[in-house]
Amino acid sequence: MPSLTTTEFEAERPHLMAVAYRMLGSRAEAEDAVQEAWLRYAKARDGGEIRDVRGWLTTVTGRICLDVLKSARVSRTAYPGQWLPSYVIEPDAGPAARAEMSDQVGLALLVVLEKLTPEQRVALVLHDAFGMPFEDVATVLGTTESAARQHASRGRRAVAQDGVRHTADLAEQRRVLDAFLEAANGGDLQALAALLAPDVVAIGDGGGLVPGVGTRPVLGADKVARFYLGILAGLGEVEVETVLVNGSLGLLATGHHASGRPLRAVLAIAVDNGQITGLFSQLNPEKLLLSDLL
Repeated sequence: MPSLTTTEFEAERPHLMAVAYRMLGSRAEAEDAVQEAWLRYAKARDGGEIRDVRGWLTTVTGRICLDVLKSARVSRTAYPGQWLPSYVIEPDAGPAARAEMSDQVGLALLVVLEKLTPEQRVALVLHDAFGMPFEDVATVLGTTESAARQHASRGRRAVAQDGVRHTADLAEQRRVLDAFLEAANGGDLQALAALLAPDVVAIGDGGGLVPGVGTRPVLGADKVARFYLGILAGLGEVEVETVLVNGSLGLLATGHHASGRPLRAVLAIAVDNGQITGLFSQLNPEKLLLSDLL
């Protein structure tokens, strides 16, 4: 029979994973952070009573994630090429799907959160996403309540200024994605460019392990359209299916390049006002484990 300590912790695990994933953008790192929180909780629980289990665990998880983010800034600066978060991939629920999953954080937002300082990201996630009072956020950050408010405010402004717009519901996403596939498969540059916002951005993460993935984002409708048509021209036999990527529609592509090299990629999109504002291609095999692909 599980102990009371184990039962209490397991009841909070989904919440802690949600917190950690939003802060870190990596499922593996989030799992490690939650496991470390469990070890600290078990030790503290043996030493005395914890009155607010969720509050205590959220604070500890926040501190662990803050440390990870500070060290990650160094490692991600040295990352080969462009860096994207790991994806939460699930089967496409089909036309009957009514809305994005409430427990998922949008990929477009995660991409923007990467631009924040560790303190801004932690403050913004804990306060805005999970309603933690700034007094408690300050405890996580090891600073004053006023400073915690400032971190969140600056993070909020950065997200508003640099965010890739993603306002479409699943029905609109489906219409745009279908049109994107039709134009791309038909090699129709004009139709494809018309589906892209003038300031669209395309980012690809190959982790330095996949040839042909650029080191910088591709910007602008014409350049992005030409970029994707060029990619398609180099593909051999490929199977494409729609999936949910962090609660929004995306594409899972498996097959081979024309050269015979294996292909496995997940494309996530952001859609606003009938146009694609962001395309995020995850090709890094270390971030596309089988367990993540349905």
